[in-house]
Amino acid sequence: MSLEKDPQRARLLNDPLAIRAMAHPVRLDLQSLLGREGPLTAAEAARRLGISQALASHHLRQLAKYDFVEPAPGKDNRERPWRLVSTSQSWRDAIKTPEGAAAADVLEQLMAERALDALAKWQQQRLLADPVWRDNSGIGQTGLYLTGEELAEIVGQINELLQRWVDERPIDDKSTRPAGSRHVSFTQIVAVSPEE
Repeated sequence: MSLEKDPQRARLLNDPLAIRAMAHPVRLDLQSLLGREGPLTAAEAARRLGISQALASHHLRQLAKYDFVEPAPGKDNRERPWRLVSTSQSWRDAIKTPEGAAAADVLEQLMAERALDALAKWQQQRLLADPVWRDNSGIGQTGLYLTGEELAEIVGQINELLQRWVDERPIDDKSTRPAGSRHVSFTQIVAVSPEE
């Protein structure tokens, strides 16, 4: 689900091969790192992720092959940093075909696993965190009976709430981050029970 309004920053994925290319833990790590840090070389990315430079370089080239990243201007001719092409992706049209749905399923499973991993890491440190961070994080769960239209309305309202900060603070623009801000990840998991 993409909240970016700028078509240059938002990408609608409808190619199952591109979705599968993105559905790799190292590639998702690289995209996340480039989003938080801005342009980085393969060597810099490798150091931050604790992987080899060759592995980082391989996965950056794969991401570039499917237009997720691109070369960025460097300080000199030897430095070859990479930057994100888009900061937000959506695959809502891809799930209309069996191939697209299968690729999206793999990507969504991986993203859900990563969200749970991030939650586990947060749980290990939240007791010592400032109350404003501790009291407004974690998991909430609510079960409702809704029509399809009501579900669409709720999802739309949640997106509208987040939209202000997406617009004001592009994920890869450090200059828009206020002092004291921290990276916060909202993972929306909406599961619909089978019809009875």
